[in-house]
Amino acid sequence: MSQNHPIVAVTGASGAGTTVVKKAFIAIFRREQINAAFVDGECFRRYDRKAMQTLIEKTESEGGSISPYGPDVNRFDVLESLFQEYARCGEAQIRRYISREMAHEFDQPEGTFADWEPLPENSDLLFYEGLHGGVVASRWTRRQMPPSHNLTVVEERRNADKNTGVDVAQHVDLLLGVVPVVNLEWIQKIHCGVSARGYSTEAATDHIVKRMQDYIHFTVPQFSVTDINFQRVPLVDTSNPFVARDIPTSAECLVVIRFRDPKRFDFPQLLRMIDGAKMSRPNTMMISGSQMQQAMDVICTPLIQELISKQGRH
Repeated sequence: MSQNHPIVAVTGASGAGTTVVKKAFIAIFRREQINAAFVDGECFRRYDRKAMQTLIEKTESEGGSISPYGPDVNRFDVLESLFQEYARCGEAQIRRYISREMAHEFDQPEGTFADWEPLPENSDLLFYEGLHGGVVASRWTRRQMPPSHNLTVVEERRNADKNTGVDVAQHVDLLLGVVPVVNLEWIQKIHCGVSARGYSTEAATDHIVKRMQDYIHFTVPQFSVTDINFQRVPLVDTSNPFVARDIPTSAECLVVIRFRDPKRFDFPQLLRMIDGAKMSRPNTMMISGSQMQQAMDVICTPLIQELISKQGRH
């Protein structure tokens, strides 16, 4: 962590809603006149789209499987190095994963990487959005991991401290987790696989099953080290996510907000400012799903102001 060059990270699996959170923070940065440098988690993939597809086909032909969550296909070490470098001097090198919208701008095929380039100069903070903003992992890979392997976050951090792995979370000044309850997440992934990628429901379900071990080991533990979690909970029946026809809307969900250090927050004030908010535990707030952006604004703006004020720039 660094007072002079703070890092804000939003972590969550694809489809969890991290992009919505990013938009909320862009609005905060614009209003507060904060010059943020943005980093997308996709730029830390090991392979471009073509190479990844080749790897998947080869792995599956050998009876295995591969997922987007583990170190097999992600450079956790490069992500940690970037955070370390930015915290030290406010500078770092990044590359961009070319999306469909960016292909014309970079004159490169979709699914490839642009060249490494420096972050914009004189940024006030770094904002990361992606899968692994709080990942803590020893050097076990998915194929090496024995069936009984089930390290806790504390054990993982101990291994990382011995230089046997990575601890990305330790470099983040404000870490937010965005995660739907698991059945809702499965519904979203199945609908995305079917509608956007042309999978059958069975194929989309098979993808979930094959990725589960990496998801459990590298994604879920991040939500134990986040400063704040935003978890969407549906108010409609999602008991069988594999036959659900529709994704529950924001109005059909509650959002459960968990604060790791509740002493930092004035909850009576937050309850007055967020429409319909209620406390379910001393460290847990409930809001309507339609109030999520308002809640993020009210909760996170003072935290961002605090980070910036420590720099002496604003």
